[in-house]
Amino acid sequence: MRLLARDWHGALGDLAAHAQREIVVCSPYVGHEGTDLLTAHLTAQFRRRGSITFITDLSPANVCQRSTDPRALRQLRDYAGATAVRHLPGVHAKVYVADEDLAIVTSGNLTAGGLYRNFEYGVEIRSDPVTGTIKRDILEYGALGADVPPDQLDAYCNAADELQGLFDEQQRSTRREIRWRFEQSLRNAEESLIRVRLAGGPVHAVFARTIEYLLRSQGPLTTERLHPIIQTIHPDLCDDSVDRVIDGRRFGKKWKHAVRTAQQQLKKRGVIRYEHGFWRLA
Repeated sequence: MRLLARDWHGALGDLAAHAQREIVVCSPYVGHEGTDLLTAHLTAQFRRRGSITFITDLSPANVCQRSTDPRALRQLRDYAGATAVRHLPGVHAKVYVADEDLAIVTSGNLTAGGLYRNFEYGVEIRSDPVTGTIKRDILEYGALGADVPPDQLDAYCNAADELQGLFDEQQRSTRREIRWRFEQSLRNAEESLIRVRLAGGPVHAVFARTIEYLLRSQGPLTTERLHPIIQTIHPDLCDDSVDRVIDGRRFGKKWKHAVRTAQQQLKKRGVIRYEHGFWRLA
C-alpha cells in the first residue's frame, strides 16, 4: 500500500498503463483533463481489447456548474470503444481500479482541480485481495444506476451545450424570458436522464434492484429504514412533492408506493421475505 497526496495523478497514469483487461472508474465529476490523462496512458493492446466502466453523476446541476463535462466521456468512449458510462445521482466515491490487482481510493475527482490543483489524499493498493473487493463493491453499487447508451450520451452532450449557454446567459441577465428558457432546458435535461434511468421500464424495477442490494449489503431492514436510504441513492426518482392521488384523495408520496410495489413483487418471486417487521433476503 502507498499513500498518495497532491501529485497522485502520476499514480493514476501508472494505473491506466498497467491495465490489461478492465478499468473501473467511479468519479462524481469528470472533465477533459481527467479523460486526457487516462487516454494518454492506455496501451495499444488495452485500446483493442480492454473495457472501461465509468460511474459518474451526470445531473444537470453538475453540468451547469461545469463540474462534469459529458463531452469528456464521449471523447473517452471514442478513444476506447468498449466504454460503458453509468449515471447514478448522489454517487460520491472516487475509486479507480485496473483489472483486479491495482486500485486507488482517493478524495480526488477526475478533473483538473482534483488531479493537479487541490490537495487530495488517498491510497494505492497493489496485489492485495482487497482490490478485488473494492472493484466488486463499486460495480455492485454502480449497477443501481443507469447505463447511458452512445446515442443518448451524444444527445445529452448537445443538451449540455444549450444548458451551459443558457445558464451563463441567465446569470448575466435579469430578463424573465432568459430565466424561463433556462428553467425549461434544465427540466428537459432532468427528464431525459430520468428516461435513461428507467430505460422504458417502471420505477419500481429500479427500487427492486436497490432493495435487493441493500438487504444483501446491510442485512435485514425495516421499511422505515429503507425509505431514506433509497431516497438518498435515487433523489431524482424520489420526489416528495408528488403525491399519489386517487379520486381526489391523497395516499402519500408516490415514490413510496413504488417502493411498496417493489417489495411485494420481490416477495412474490421469493427473493425477500417479511418477518417481525423486517425485510430480509429469502
